[in-house]
Formats: sequence, structure tokens, C-alpha cells
Amino acid sequence: MGTDMGTETGTDTGAGMDRELTAEQPAGSGRTVISDSAVAKVAGIAAKTVAGVYSLGSGPSRALGAIRDAVGSSDHAAGVRAEVGETQVAVDINLVAVYGYPLHDVANQVRAAVYSAVEKLVGLQVIEVNIEINDVYIAPPVKPGGKAGTEREALQ
Repeated sequence: MGTDMGTETGTDTGAGMDRELTAEQPAGSGRTVISDSAVAKVAGIAAKTVAGVYSLGSGPSRALGAIRDAVGSSDHAAGVRAEVGETQVAVDINLVAVYGYPLHDVANQVRAAVYSAVEKLVGLQVIEVNIEINDVYIAPPVKPGGKAGTEREALQ
């Protein structure tokens, strides 16, 4: 954990001759494991950047998320499930859309954002992104005189 293997140089003695390693050649052999939760977090962050996405998750996970937000923590993978194989990944996302945004457009934009982020940042091929829109957020109406209340609060 404490060493950065990506910047080391060394010699390859496997073929009997010395060879300097470059950025394209790994410093050594080994196995990299990327967890389902790491991919889910990348996918969740990408999904939240799409206009028309109010939040991720179903009712109970959103309630837990509200508690996390109140204490200054957040779960970027809430509402996201990833299944990681050796070279491929599948992602399932539950989300709440904002009223006024076409739901199919929101789903397609989320799918595109997740494909791009996971393939670019994780380096795995995305085979599918399944999206379930389980609710639509409708903003509460603005109360008359609402600005006066906020101005009063700003003065205190």
C-alpha cells in the first residue's frame, strides 16, 4: 500500500538480458483486483453528474443517505450495484429523476456517463448498465415571501 510501483525502474532478468522498464511495461508481475464497491462508487459518482438525476437509491437507502448527509458523510455507491469479472463489469443503478426531465433521456445519459467513467477510470469493459427509475422528485412550490425569510436569516 505504501509503495508506488508505477514509477519504479528495474531490470527484467526473465530473458537473461537487462532491460529498462518504461511506463508501458509494468514494474513487476502481479494481480490487480478491483472490488465491486470501488466500481459501484465510480459509477455512482458518474450517475450523479447527469442533469435530471435527483438522487440514487430506493426509499430506504435514500433515508439512510439523508442521515449520512446530515452528519457530513456520503455514500457515493448508494443505489448502485456492480458485478466485476476479470475484464468486464455490469452495473445496476436505482435512481430518482427530477420531474420535467424526459426519463428515457435521463437513463440514456446516465448509462453513457457510467460507461465512460468506468471504462476510463477502472479500465474494465462495461457490458451493461441497467437503470431503474423508481421515483420522480417534484420540487415543493415556492412559498410567497420565501425570500424575505432567507434575507432575515442572512441578517442574523
